[in-house]
Order: sequence, then structure tokens, then C-alpha cells
Amino acid sequence: MVFSSYLFLFYFLPLTLGAYYAAPTKWRLAVLTILSYVFYGWTNPLYVPLMWFSTFIDYISGGIIAAEGHRKGMQFVQIGGPRTSRQRAALIVSVTSNLILLGFFKYFQFGAESYQILMRNLGYTEMVPDAIWHIILPLGISFYTFQSLSYTIDVYRGEARPARSFLDFACYVSLFPQLVAGPIIRFQDLADQLVERSHTWDKFARGVILFQLGLAKKVVLANPCGFLAELSFNAGTLECGQAWWGLLAYTLQIYFDFSGYSDMAVGLGLMFGFTFPQNFDSPYLSASLSEFWRRWHISLSTWLREYLYIPLGGNRLGPIRTYVNLFVVMLLGGLWHGAAWNFLIWGGYHGILLALERFWNQNFAVPGVPSPPPRRVWWLLRVGVTCLLVALGWVLFRAHSLTHAGHYFTALIGLAANRPPTVLLWSVLFPPYHVFCVLVGLIIVWFAPTAWRFSEQITPGKAVWAGSLFLFSVVLLALQQYNPFIYFLF
Repeated sequence: MVFSSYLFLFYFLPLTLGAYYAAPTKWRLAVLTILSYVFYGWTNPLYVPLMWFSTFIDYISGGIIAAEGHRKGMQFVQIGGPRTSRQRAALIVSVTSNLILLGFFKYFQFGAESYQILMRNLGYTEMVPDAIWHIILPLGISFYTFQSLSYTIDVYRGEARPARSFLDFACYVSLFPQLVAGPIIRFQDLADQLVERSHTWDKFARGVILFQLGLAKKVVLANPCGFLAELSFNAGTLECGQAWWGLLAYTLQIYFDFSGYSDMAVGLGLMFGFTFPQNFDSPYLSASLSEFWRRWHISLSTWLREYLYIPLGGNRLGPIRTYVNLFVVMLLGGLWHGAAWNFLIWGGYHGILLALERFWNQNFAVPGVPSPPPRRVWWLLRVGVTCLLVALGWVLFRAHSLTHAGHYFTALIGLAANRPPTVLLWSVLFPPYHVFCVLVGLIIVWFAPTAWRFSEQITPGKAVWAGSLFLFSVVLLALQQYNPFIYFLF
């Protein structure tokens, strides 16, 4: 079930809101948890036991870690204090079980296919099995695994108190607004809200506006841009201009698709009394790659920093180790996005760029600030270069394979062998409505405030504007055939 569907908009959401607010206060968390499981299991009910198993393991592991703290006379595990063998064992069980589940469902097939290709290339065909299992990737497993895993780690570190009850923790993991595509929220940021949260008209109204704006991002902008990207990336041959146009369309699609989903998730959370963190902050206005990753998918960037980069040593062990840590973290971040070599290389690409940027800033950056006019020009130049580097990386992200990415890069530099069908693509890739959507998208990413800031203060004019966009989006849903959510694949 996706947010941008009539099933969700006119059946699931109204029924869930009605059941939630009709229930007594003490039963609302249980109602929300049950309906979140319904939401998750709608496509395939077999996904639910898998998520419940992960939830159970981490809840028990966190309880064991906390119980050891109580046994030693502490209210909860202290930061920096000694850990017992039982606490370490509980953490190992939690981390291992989560990584095994994620590894099997997400990476088994990738590993098996890579093994097949390697053995055949080496000539060991007798060592290649006749067939391999086809594993269906459960929706959102990357997101809820990271979220659930962070709970046990934080309890072990002493940075989070244990969950008050299994129901609290089950709701935290399964909460449907951010279940299948984030934002990834740490337990301590939601723990108090699970126990008690405020329900006000202002909060609900902001949630409605955020949801409406997010839906408009998805339906009005991401889908038309995605249609152009689909045509260009699936074309057999492309001219240089067509390739750049398709890449621009995909650069806008992935932003409006994912930030639109995040806006809807945060908005839905507000409708039920929860306050989730902002997940996107105008990333295409970033003047550096490090700034881009502080603005893009903020919850994932924060998770990678807190649970990978800092434990690896961060920037505390010298410059060389810092560069290695940046590369390794982004490499693993790329692999988290998808089980394919192009995702791995995409992550490595960003890791190398971040390391080079840090090296440049530490060794060649000139101190001092130029006068105001050149400063603005310099900032615009840096934003342009950053956007270009990010967009080139999206080729690896969008391509079906490394070979496909290579062909697309060839088209971008004008070296692709063109055939007569490329002439027909000009008329297909540039219909007026789609060109208008791309231009509007560029204006929004560079000049408009984010939906988060737009909704901070609600006025009648803003409410009318958001409501009009919602109605327009609902009409477009009936006319569009292209309506995927990119990050549902991860």
C-alpha cells in the first residue's frame, strides 16, 4: 500500500484516524500498532512475522542489557560504564540476527549471482549451481532493521532507556507513516511520545498541510519527471542533449519522490500526535558534498555517522584513517541502498569525493572571505559543481547495471552511436506539460522554501494553496499510469 493511492487516501487513512481517535486514550497505541501491521502486511502478509521476529529479538536483547544494569544497582545502563558478558552477548545476538535477516533477504541473490559470474569467467562451470533461489525483498526491511537495531545499540551504550513495554517497542518499529521508507528515528527521540503525546488542532493542521504538499511533490512533479527519466534511461540510444535532459529529470524525480514521501510521513505522524524530524533540507542548494549529505536523507546520514563513522574512529585517528572511514561508510551506504554493483560503486564514488573534499579543505583552502559580490558568485559556482557531481552519481543509482551506466555516460559526453530512432525521442521527451513540470521543479528546489518551513506557520492562504494542490493531485492520480515510489525498493 502506498500513500499516493486511492486505497490509502480514501479508505485506510480515514478509517485509521477514525479508529485511533475513537479509541480510549490508553488503547490508542495498540490500535495504531495493529493497523500499522495491517498496512505493512497488505501487499504480502508473510512480511509481518519477519518484522515481528526482528522486533522481538531486539526488545528481548534490550531488556537483558537493561536488566543487567538494574542488577548492578543502576536505573539504566550508564554511558561509558563497564559491560557484563551477558550484556555483550545480548548486543551480539541483536546485531547478528538483524544483519543475517537483512543480508539473506537483500544480498543473498546478489552474492549468488556474483559467484556464478565469477566461476564462469574463471572456467569453473562445474562449481556453478543449476539454479539459485529467487528471494523476494520485504518492503522497508532496510529501514526498520536499522531503526530496530539502533535501539539495542543505544541501550547498550547507555544513550537510551529500555522500552516501557513490548507494545511501545512494537509501535516504534511498525509505525506505518515511516515504516517502509523512513525517516529512520532513534528510539530515544520517540520514547516519551509513545508514552504521552499532545493532540492539538495546530499540530493536526500542520500534518495535513505537510501531507498534502508531499503528495503534490510526488504526483504533480516526481511522476512526470520520472516518466521522462524512464524514457531516457530505457532508450536504446540517446543523443547528448537527450541524455542530459533525462538525467535532469531523474535528479528532480528522486528528490521530489523521496522528500515528498518524507513530508507525507512527517505529516501523518503529526496527525497522530507524533513529531518526527525533518528528513530533507533543500539538498540541491548545497555548496559541497559534505553539506549535501547533511541535507539529503538526514536520518540515514545521521545513522551512518552515529553507528558506523564514529565507531570506526571518525576523524580522531589522523587524516588517512579519516579518508578511509569516509570511503568505507559511503561504500556501505551505497550497498544499503541496493544489492548491485552499481550501488556499491555509487557509494564508493561519494566516499572518494568526500575524502577529496576534506583533503582539499585541510590542505589548500584559502582562509579569509572575499568581498560580497565575488562571495555570491563563488557560492553559486560551488552549488553548480556540487549539483553536477551529485547528478552524475545518480546515473549509477538509476542504471540497471554497470554496462548500462557506461552507455549512459557515453551518451552524456556525446560519444554514443546514434540511430534514427533518437530523432523521434526529441518529440517524446519534450512534451509541453512535462517540460513545464521540470521547470517548476527547478524553481522549487532552488528558490522555494521547504514544505517543513512552509508549514511552520499556517495561514488561511497556505491552507487553501495546499488544499488546491491536494485536489489537483487526486485528479492526476486517476490519469497517471506511472506512480512508483523509488525508495520502496530499498
